[in-house]
Amino acid sequence: MASAVSTGPVDAGTPGVPAEQRRRSRVRWPWRTALAAAGGLALFLAFPGHDLSLLAVLGPTALALAVRGQRVRGGAWLGLVLGLAFMLPLLSWTGIYVGVFPWLALAVFEALYFALLGGAAAAVSRLPGWPLWAAALWVADEALRGRAPFGGFPWGRLGFSQAEGPFTALAAYGGVPLVSLAVALTGTLLAAAVLAVLRHRPGRRAAVLALVGVLAVPLVGTLAGLPLAGSSLTEGGPTRTVAVVQGNVPRAGLDFNAQRRAVLDNHAGRTVALAEAVARGEVARPDLVIWPENSSDIDPYRNADAAGVISGAARAIGVPVLVGAVVEGPGEKVSNTAIVWDPVTGPGDTYVKRHPVPLAEYVPYRSFFRFFSEKVDLVRRDFAHGTGVGTLDVGGARVGDVICFEVAYDGLVSDVVDAGAGMIVVQTNNATFGYTDESVQQLAMSRLRAVEFGRTVVVAATSGISAIVAPDGTVVRESALYTADTFVEPIAQRDQRTVAERLGATPEWVLTALASGAVLATVLRRRRPVA
Repeated sequence: MASAVSTGPVDAGTPGVPAEQRRRSRVRWPWRTALAAAGGLALFLAFPGHDLSLLAVLGPTALALAVRGQRVRGGAWLGLVLGLAFMLPLLSWTGIYVGVFPWLALAVFEALYFALLGGAAAAVSRLPGWPLWAAALWVADEALRGRAPFGGFPWGRLGFSQAEGPFTALAAYGGVPLVSLAVALTGTLLAAAVLAVLRHRPGRRAAVLALVGVLAVPLVGTLAGLPLAGSSLTEGGPTRTVAVVQGNVPRAGLDFNAQRRAVLDNHAGRTVALAEAVARGEVARPDLVIWPENSSDIDPYRNADAAGVISGAARAIGVPVLVGAVVEGPGEKVSNTAIVWDPVTGPGDTYVKRHPVPLAEYVPYRSFFRFFSEKVDLVRRDFAHGTGVGTLDVGGARVGDVICFEVAYDGLVSDVVDAGAGMIVVQTNNATFGYTDESVQQLAMSRLRAVEFGRTVVVAATSGISAIVAPDGTVVRESALYTADTFVEPIAQRDQRTVAERLGATPEWVLTALASGAVLATVLRRRRPVA
């Protein structure tokens, strides 16, 4: 019967398909594969390091065009191609000192999520309103990738490519997931416009509507920024003067901290020099000083010499110092810890990193992963998982502290703001990534977080990039890589709540539910008996 004839593409491997038709189907594959690869490359170029942020929309465009009308397995292949073209260059910094295998293993594993995305996008491409469902799938895929396995790895989310541009302000209304949706929806609508144009005259109206959508989404994002906080560091609440110390390291690489005492001395020395500048009236006296992650890899609780160096720096400046330290325990483990060090009473409140990086700060199933690479044994002792939220009182400021890659995880940042943080601090150590794009990619996340929560974000790095980011995502101060530097700025302690903070993870869950519903709808349609 006519109603049983499929109008979609024919799988070339289906028995009974004529040889000529199979040959034509194979001929069509290369352009789809090339298009998917081009989409992945466009995504890579959109991220910091190249900063062509508007190219991000071409990733979803390319995938939507490539998988349109394809079967799920064909879509999965095309998604994998896009994922490899994107993730292999984006994550190249992961192998800078540990070799090719860990980099390739991580990039290929992350690309598998894009294979899942491609298969699902192919399935929903036959549904009415498919541009919306396809865009929601990008958010759902990122939600999964940011949670599993071992807590996930959310690097390369579409939203993180938009540290500035027409989509950035949407972070204040729905967080990074809403920014990702806006980028993806613009891309899928552009794909719909292209497909409508290719239909010539019958598709003119659809093409116009799709193009209106392509222009409308970034316009809405631009208008959404008008009522938000601006670039001022001092508006919105009582100010505290904050000093950021980047002491630098003796050398880049995995052994950056082989001279642990030198790193500690660098940060203490810069703090003493700051105190001398304050005494000369050259800079304002800070209310608190921020040191980065790994500024003391000598446990100051057990090493009196290290404790003396930190106490001496704190007494010189006369205000509390937030120290990033590696602390022994619990048990055989070590803890990546932020310590509030008072100039009079010494160490006080602490925050222990809640999300240590798997295979970098701890090794799950060590014997299993050792089978693939002995590099796992570079992690000699596992880092503990902290349990408390990183909101600390430091020098009269309510500081929301996250450590290094934790800035990439929505829940870890929202927790500190929900707990009353008036500013966000990112203590980080990027010395193990050399002169790569890792530092600027991570800084872009801090910029999105500033907009998302309407807070100034202070980034303190051992070797760079340290920065002070205004509530609108503007970088007010920024250091260079592998230099010593110090910033002193008055920063408002803000308590206003953005829509994104109030909604929390709700936008992500709603969009994931929409995407899942669309996939379910395609399954039910296929099972429906033909009349």
